[in-house]
Amino acid sequence: MDFPNSSVSSPCNIWVGISCNAAGSVNKINLTSSGIQGTLHEFSFLAFPNLEYVDLSMNKIFDVIPPQISSLSKLIYLDLFFNQLSGKIPPEIGLLTKFEVLHLMGNQLNGSIPQEIGDLKLLYELGLYTNNLEGSIPISLGNLSNMRFLYLYENQLSGPSPLEIGNLHNLVEQFIDANCLTGPIPPNFGNFKELIVMSLCNNNLSGSIPSGLGNLKSLVKLYLHQNNFSGSIPASLGDLTNLTYLYLFQNELSGAIPQELGRLKSLANLQFNMNQLNGSIPTSFGNLTNIEILYLRDHKLSGSIPKELENLIKLTILELDTNQFVGYLPQNICQGGALEYFTANNNYLTGSIPKSLKTCSSLVRLRLGWNQLTGNISEDFGVSPQLQFIDLRHNNFFGEVSHTWGQCPKLGTLRIAGNRLSGSIPPHISNASQIQEFDLSSNRLVGMIPEELGRMTLLKLVLNDNQIWGHIPSAFGSLNNLGYLDLSTNKFSESIPSTLGDLSKLNYLNLSNNNLSHEIPFQLGNLVHLSQLDLSYNSLEGKIPSEMSSMESLEELHLQHNKLSGLIPTSFNKMLGLLYIDMSYNQLQGPIPSNKAFQDATLDGNKGLCSNVVTKLQSGKNVSKFSRKSLFMIIFLSLGALSFALLGIVMIVRSIKTKE
Repeated sequence: MDFPNSSVSSPCNIWVGISCNAAGSVNKINLTSSGIQGTLHEFSFLAFPNLEYVDLSMNKIFDVIPPQISSLSKLIYLDLFFNQLSGKIPPEIGLLTKFEVLHLMGNQLNGSIPQEIGDLKLLYELGLYTNNLEGSIPISLGNLSNMRFLYLYENQLSGPSPLEIGNLHNLVEQFIDANCLTGPIPPNFGNFKELIVMSLCNNNLSGSIPSGLGNLKSLVKLYLHQNNFSGSIPASLGDLTNLTYLYLFQNELSGAIPQELGRLKSLANLQFNMNQLNGSIPTSFGNLTNIEILYLRDHKLSGSIPKELENLIKLTILELDTNQFVGYLPQNICQGGALEYFTANNNYLTGSIPKSLKTCSSLVRLRLGWNQLTGNISEDFGVSPQLQFIDLRHNNFFGEVSHTWGQCPKLGTLRIAGNRLSGSIPPHISNASQIQEFDLSSNRLVGMIPEELGRMTLLKLVLNDNQIWGHIPSAFGSLNNLGYLDLSTNKFSESIPSTLGDLSKLNYLNLSNNNLSHEIPFQLGNLVHLSQLDLSYNSLEGKIPSEMSSMESLEELHLQHNKLSGLIPTSFNKMLGLLYIDMSYNQLQGPIPSNKAFQDATLDGNKGLCSNVVTKLQSGKNVSKFSRKSLFMIIFLSLGALSFALLGIVMIVRSIKTKE
């Protein structure tokens, strides 16, 4: 790397990015994003006595920052952002007492922050984020009374936040997040009268949130999430009337949500999720008319969802799931027409789905599963142009699968398992060509599966625990991306379609508890990514295909309670990935494979099996016809035959001796 040299005549006219003062001496170098490669050792620091401004950001400068940088005694601005610098920050940097801006972020610097930085009394912006700095934050930073912008995030800084940082009364932005800081927030952190952003998230801070933070009247963004804060949310936070972002999620906060937070009229984004808050949602939240995102999930909140939330017409995301809410959903929750994501699953909600949700054209994701909601599912939803995800599992919905689902052009996930749906699956559902997960399990569906489902782009199809009959469509072989198929506990009959062997991405296949018959198709051996196969409790017959030994990813194999006969293929010996096997109650015979999975396998109920290894016993019963009684009889007869043979030899010897 060649840097400008002051010995070159008229450098201001020759070098791009070089500026000079009136005397013709270089005072500014701006070579940001210039593709510079090399080290700072090649920079002639002594050659630039009047240099005030250096910007070498977004290049490929590597190695250490030389201590000779202290020669640039007039330097005011230094930006080395996003290079490949390593090593420690030289303590000599504290000699550059005219520094106002220092940017060293986005490198690979390590070691501790030098105490000497506290000597830079004119410094108002310090950027050290996204490095590998460690150790504690120097107490000397509290001397930087002009400091307005402090960026120390994404390092490995540890220890407590120094009380002295609270002396920086001119601080406007403080980002110390994504470190390993411990201990409480210093109480004098409430003295930052001009502070707009405080970010202490992603640390290991503990203790209570100081009520003094309510004095930060200029604060716009407060990020305290992902720490270990405990105790209650201070009501004084309701005095932060300029606040637009308030993140307290993933802590250990408890108690009720203060009514005073309803005074935060400027609030746009409130995230309290994943704490231990209890009580009800304050009705004063209906005053947060500018709020767009509200996360209150994963708590112990109870009571009903306040009707006042209907006033939040700018709301785009509302997450209330995993609490203890009861009663009805607010009837006009989507009256603003902006709601995109709504989750209220895992509560105790009752009643029907509000009409405003049924007709909410902005809705993208809806999760209402695991409640006690009711209503006719075929009437509850119209065509939703933006809807991508809907989960209504484990409620009390009834009716038939609506034809309108097939007209939702962006629908990717449809989960209505564990309800009381009846009727058959409409062929028109296949028109929802974007559906990837289709779960109608544990309902009361009847009829046959429409062949049209084979035209979909499914990744997961779950129809188990219904009363669906007929054959399994051979068109399923066209579901090229299918990874999960569960058709168990229905009334399917006839044979397993050989086309299932074309599902090359299939990981899970469960056809158990049906009335399937005929042989297992050998094409299933093509399912090399299959980890679990369950064909149990059917009427399958014939031999186990030897091709199944090609299922190199198979971990669980369930073939119990069928009519399978013949030998277990010897090629199963090479299936070393098998962890669990159940072939009990069939008509299998011959030797048992010797690999470990078969040593632990459940094989009882097969009278013709034999083995050279110890077979698994269940409830004192033998798997093989060679039971203890049979084995004893064989040994007894063998010993008897041997005794007769020895007796015969003795008699022959005596006869010979007599003749002699």
